[in-house]
Parts: sequence; structure tokens; C-alpha cells
Amino acid sequence: MNSKTTDWRQFLQLVRSLDWPAAVTAAALLLALISTAIGLAIPLVTQRLVDTLSAADLDWRLFGVLLAVFLLQAVAGGVSYYMLTYIGESIVADLRERLWQHVLRLPVPYFDSHETGQTMSRITQDTSTLKQLVTDHAVTFLTGILSVVGAVIILLFIDWKMTLIMLVSVPVAMAIMIPLGRMMHKVARATQDEMAAFSGLLGRVLAEIRLVKAYRAEEPERENGKAAIRRLFGFGLKEAKIQAVVSPSMTFIMMGILVVILGYGGVQVANGSLTAGELVAILFYLFQIIVPFAQMAAFFTAFQKAVGATDRIQRILQSPTEESAGIARSKGSDITFSHVSFAYEPGKPILRDVTFTAAESKVTAFVGPSGGGKTTIFSLIERFYQPDTGTVSSGGTPITSFPLREWRRKIGYVSQESPLMSGSIRDNICYGLQEEVPDDRVTAAAEAANAIEFIDRLEDGFDTLVGERGMKLSGGQRQRIAIARAILHDPEILLLDEATSNLDSSSEILVQEALQRLMSGRTTLVIAHRLSTVVRADQLIFLEQGQVTGTGTHEELLATHELYRTFAAGQGLE
Repeated sequence: MNSKTTDWRQFLQLVRSLDWPAAVTAAALLLALISTAIGLAIPLVTQRLVDTLSAADLDWRLFGVLLAVFLLQAVAGGVSYYMLTYIGESIVADLRERLWQHVLRLPVPYFDSHETGQTMSRITQDTSTLKQLVTDHAVTFLTGILSVVGAVIILLFIDWKMTLIMLVSVPVAMAIMIPLGRMMHKVARATQDEMAAFSGLLGRVLAEIRLVKAYRAEEPERENGKAAIRRLFGFGLKEAKIQAVVSPSMTFIMMGILVVILGYGGVQVANGSLTAGELVAILFYLFQIIVPFAQMAAFFTAFQKAVGATDRIQRILQSPTEESAGIARSKGSDITFSHVSFAYEPGKPILRDVTFTAAESKVTAFVGPSGGGKTTIFSLIERFYQPDTGTVSSGGTPITSFPLREWRRKIGYVSQESPLMSGSIRDNICYGLQEEVPDDRVTAAAEAANAIEFIDRLEDGFDTLVGERGMKLSGGQRQRIAIARAILHDPEILLLDEATSNLDSSSEILVQEALQRLMSGRTTLVIAHRLSTVVRADQLIFLEQGQVTGTGTHEELLATHELYRTFAAGQGLE
């Protein structure tokens, strides 16, 4: 199957699947048809009016009829336009909701390989392209066809020879439109792809604007943005070149037909074969053919853009989401890795045949050189990725057997970054909870996390806005809010990823106290580079290049693991 056919089918499939407001759509089509029928009647009324003027027998009632027809057409057109806008907004809202719901359920590997800005462009710009086709062009295209057909039929009754002269322009116009339409399709798709890439660049740079400024990268990023803008400029010019050929060509053809009709019609009126009113009616109908043809040209341009947008939208909708099925119930909170291997890219293994058990209600710490696979273990536990081989289980049951939401509800995660969402401190502590949380529970969680002491000093307290990614707060404050969030969620399994590595000594003491409260009675897995924070762990697992090379307590590894002794000596823990 060729790509063009696939595009057509994808477009029709997507359009059919949208939640169309049926009653409004039917009413809008009916009004559009009424407006078209009225438009076809206007030249006939005008013909009668002109002929009565020529006969010096003016019928004022015709003026009233013509005025009423114009008003009726205006009202029908206005209501129809509102309804079409309502339809367009309704279906694009439905499509955006569907895309947003689907994007939120996409697995982490999807976001590893797609820039955030590109995904945003699909949800905003590509859906708007589809809306414009429906709102501005689709019904106009349908009514335009009816207008052309109706005008041609009426013209055949008025003067069939003149009608045939007009119809000569149709194959000439199509000969121009078809190849240019194909070119427009290619340019439109390339433009939308480039726009998505530009959105990706904007999202990446603006999300890390502090990094850009800290390393004086404004100039390189300005050049990157400038290059993307120039590429968009080039595609815009290509589209303009095609339009520059289409519009004048259509105008030239139609104006040529108009000149021929006027010349031929004038001769017919002069010899009495045609009345002045009939000539005026013919000219009116000619414009009722010319205008829809121009609208059809705009429709085909919009259609090509919508087909390209549909292709990208469908690619997102057809991307597999996270598997949430599962019927097993948790029988414990221990974590067991059995011969687990994993690689983000084929041929570049991160974990190699990893086997260990993190006992329930005990503390298991992962230590070893950077890049050993410690954070990847956490990602596998959270089911962001699936092992290439081996099994991750809890209570003797593979974790993939649990419903995804139920499994993640068991887990609390505190990282060294402790990311916060824009909003208030209260919003961030309660983040992810569906039910309304009483103030006393929020306050108790903040107290347990040693966060209440700085929250009470803030003018707005729990309603203080934290800024984008929590940048209005210090690292220690962000950590304590993240701990308060974990306390409020009350997880069975706790994952701590370098939770105190970036803190000053005073903040670290407060955070360590909060972590001790949080860890109590929970299965806890800790990643730490500073061994002093985990020497009292129930179990230490030493990871080197994705392999477990040592397991035991601090004392046991000191006695049996040479590289661990080196690490401990380097940190004064012999």
C-alpha cells in the first residue's frame, strides 16, 4: 500500500473516530444547504428585477423579495458559521483530550526518544490544523460543490452554449491544481515536521534556561534557533511560491472566461437572443462558480496539511501505552531480582545477570562506582522499563502481574533532584492523591519531614508558590517537601536515590532525621555514594559495570570485598 493511500485512510479513520456533535452537525449542514439554495435563487430574482427595469415596468415587490432573500441568507450563514465553529472546537477538544490521556499513559522509553516540545506540537498545532479544515473549509467545500453543480444546471437552461464555454475552464484549472496540490502536500508535511522540531528546541532550551545562562550558551542556542527559524522561513516561501502560481492562474482563467462571457453575452443581448436580465443572471452564476473554485483550492491546501497532521497524530495514538493489566494482589513488600539483564540500547548492557533480594521492612543499600546501574534498578522496580531477561518479583510474584497503578501506589520515591511542580507547597505535598487531604494530615506530614519549620516562616505558609520546578526553594527545602509527600502517600516500598548528596550539613541533618522517620517499618532501597549514610543498612549490594560483585553488611564487605575496602578507606570508614 502506498503512503498516499495510507494517509487518506488514516485521515478518514481519525475523522470517523472523533466525537462529532451529531445534532449540531446535521443542523449546520442543513443551514449551509439552505444558504446555498438561497444563493442560487438570488440571480433568478435579480434577472426578473433587471428585466422589469428594462421594460419600464418596475415591480417594487421584487426589491422586497430580494432584500428578504439577502437577509435570510445572511442569518443562515451566520448561524451556520457559529455551528461549524462549535463543531470544530468540539472535535479538537475531544482529540486533544484523547491525545493527552494517551500521552500520559505512554511508557518512559517513548519520552526518552521524543523531545517534549515535539509532543506538545502534536497536541496543539496539529490538532488546530485539523480544526481549521473542519471549521473553515470542509462544509464550504461541500456547499461549493452543490453551488457549482446547481449553477451549471440553471445556466444550461438559460443558455447552454455559454455554459459550455465556461466549462472549458474546468480541465484547464484541474491540470494546474493537481500537480501543485501534490507539491503543497510535501511542503506542508515538511513544514509541520520542522515546526515540531522547532517546538522541541524551544521546550528543551526554556526548560533548562538556568543551565543555558550559567554556561553562557545564549549565543549557540541563538544560532540553533536562528537556523530553525530560517528553515521554517524557507518552507514558508516554498508554500508561498505554490500559492503564487495557484491564485493568479485561477484568476487568469476565470477573468478570461468572464471577458469571453461578457463579449459573447453582449452580442446575444444586442441581437435579442438574450435579455439583459439573463445576462446579469449568467454573470451572477459565473461568480457562484468562480468563488467555490477558489474555496476548493484553499480546501485542498488545508486538506493536505490536515492529512500530514493526522499522520503524526496517529503515530502517537498508535504508540503502545504502559501495560496496566494484572490481577495479582501483593503478598509482601520484599523485592527480588532474579538473573535480570537490561540495556537501553541493543548491544550496550547496563545490568548483567543481577540477582538479589531486598527483604521486607529492611534497608538495602546500593553502592559502587558511578554508571554501575544503580538508578536503572530503581527504574525497573517502578516499571518504567521491562528487563530484557530475568524477573523482578515481590512476595514471590512477578511485579508485572500486579495492576500498574496498584504497584506504583506501593512505592515512594525521593531523589537527589526532588523535582517539584509549579504550584503551592500544599499542592506539591498532596501531589498524586485523588482525594481531598485534610489540613491536619498535610501539617503532620510536613512536621515529620522537618519541613514545618521553614514553611511557617514563609508569608503564605503552605500556599507559597514554589516556582517552576521548585526553584524558589533551596535544595534542602525541596527535599523535605518531597519527603513530606512520600510520608503522606504512606508507601510500603521506599526508594531513596542519593537523597542527601547535594545538601549542606545543616540541611542534611534535618533531611536525615526526616528520612529515618520515613524509613521506619518500610522496605527501603537506597542509592548512596557516601558510605557514611548507609553503613548501618541491613544489606549492602556492591555494583560494578552492571554486575553484583558483593553482598553483605558493612563489616562483611570490608572483610571480603577489596574495592569496597578501597571506597571505605577513601571516605575514612575503615
